Amino acid sequence: MKKLFSVVFAIFTLSQINAQFKNDYKGQKTRILFLLDGSGSMVAAMDGSNRWSIAVELMSRMIDTLRNVEDVEIGLRVFGHTKPITQEDCNDTKLEVPFGPHNHKLFKTKLMQVQPLGYTSITQSILAASGDFPVDKTARNVIVIITDGVEECKGDPCAVSQALQKKGIILKPFIVGIGSADDKFRLTYGCAGKYFNAQTRGEFDKIISVIISSALNKTTAQVSLLDNQQRPLETNVPVTIKDNSSGKIIEQYIHTLNGKNNPDTVFLDPVNRYDIIVHTTPQVVKTNIEIIGGRHNTIPIDAAQGDLLLKIDGITRYGRLPALVYNPSGLVERITIQDFNTNKRYLTGDYNIEILTVPPTIIEKAKITANRTTTIEIMAPGKLQVTVASETIAQIFKIENEIPVWVADVPQSAGSHDITMQPGNYTIVYRVKAETRMIYSKSKNFTINSKTSTFLNI
Repeated sequence: MKKLFSVVFAIFTLSQINAQFKNDYKGQKTRILFLLDGSGSMVAAMDGSNRWSIAVELMSRMIDTLRNVEDVEIGLRVFGHTKPITQEDCNDTKLEVPFGPHNHKLFKTKLMQVQPLGYTSITQSILAASGDFPVDKTARNVIVIITDGVEECKGDPCAVSQALQKKGIILKPFIVGIGSADDKFRLTYGCAGKYFNAQTRGEFDKIISVIISSALNKTTAQVSLLDNQQRPLETNVPVTIKDNSSGKIIEQYIHTLNGKNNPDTVFLDPVNRYDIIVHTTPQVVKTNIEIIGGRHNTIPIDAAQGDLLLKIDGITRYGRLPALVYNPSGLVERITIQDFNTNKRYLTGDYNIEILTVPPTIIEKAKITANRTTTIEIMAPGKLQVTVASETIAQIFKIENEIPVWVADVPQSAGSHDITMQPGNYTIVYRVKAETRMIYSKSKNFTINSKTSTFLNI
C-alpha cells in the first residue's frame, strides 16, 4: 500500500488537490453516490479527533469543490446510523440525500445531523444503493464507500458489487478503509472495488481527491504491440477494448504507429477495468487491465508476427483453393482459412495446415518466424477424365501403407466427368449399378501427373 500512496502522491500535488475539480465527461451525467459508514465504531479516535468527525469535515470540503462542476450530481446513503448497535439491524441503511441539482447544502446539513450508532451492513447497502440512481443508460454511476469495518451482517459485498457492475448499473466502486491496515479488511473489500487504506487524516484527504479526480477525469493509454525483441513495433491490426465487468465495447480501431513509431493514444475512464482483444491471427486477449488515473498508461501485449505465403506451382485448376490453418495441437481447433496464392500474417509459432486439394494435403508444424515469410508451395494438380459407359458406382482411393484411403466419388451418371487431383498413384473401384453380384466389381490403377490429363474408361 505504501507503493500505491507514493504513486498517488506523485500524481496529485497539494495544489492540484485543492484546485477546483473539472469534468472530462461534459454532456454525460456523472452521478457519485457516497455510501458512508454510520456504525458505532466510527467514533474511534483518529489524529486528535475521531473517524466520523474527520470524514464529515473532509467530505464537506470536497462537496464545496464539486458545487459548480458541470454534469455532476451527488447523493448520500448512510448505513448503521438509525438503530443502536445492540439491535444488530442489518437493514439499517437509508438514502439521506437523493440525486438532484443544487443539493450540496442539503448534503452538508445531513452530514452534520447524522450520528454514528449501529451495525456495518455493507452488502445490504450496496444492494439498496443500486436503486438510488435514476434510470439513465447514458450516465456514469459511481459509488464511493467510506467505512472503518468489515461486513457485520451476512452477505458478500464482492459478489453483489460484481453483479451490479456486470449488469452495467454501477461502475467499479471506490472503497476507502479508514484507520485500519488489517489484511482481512483489505481482502474483504479489494475484490468489491478499488480499495484505498487511509490511516491518517492527511491520507484520507488525498485519497478522496484522487477518487474524485478519477471519477471525473479521463486518462490516456496506449496499447503497445511487442515484436520478438519486445519493441512496440507491431501494428496495423484491429483492436477492441471492452469493459471488463459489463462486456460493453468501449473502443474499436485499427492499431497505428505515428511518424515517431508511437502507438495510438486512447482516452479511457480510470474507474473501469478493461479487456483488450488484439485481432491478430490467432487473436490475443489481455483481461482485467487496471488504468491509473492522472498519468499516461502503457499496456504491453506480446504480438510478434510473421507471414505465411501459400503458393501453387503454375496455374491451379481448382479455382479457389483454401487451406485450413490449425493450432499445433492437431487438426481440431481451426484458427482461420487462407486461400492459396495469398499472403497472411500470423503470430509466431508452429501451425498445422490442411490444404483442401484432392486428396487433402497435410502440412504439420509449419513454422512462422518473426518478421519473415514462410512459403509453402505445392505441386500443380492434374486432371482425371473418367468416361462412364452406363450408370456406375465408383470411388477413388489412394493406397497408403497398404491402407486404402478414400479420395473422391465419381458421378454415377453415364458420360465424361472431370476431377482435378494432386499428382500420385490411385485406384478406382467400380461396378455397373444394374449388376447385383460382387463378381462384377472391378478396379483399375492409374497415375495423375502435374499439369496433365489422365483418361480413364470404366
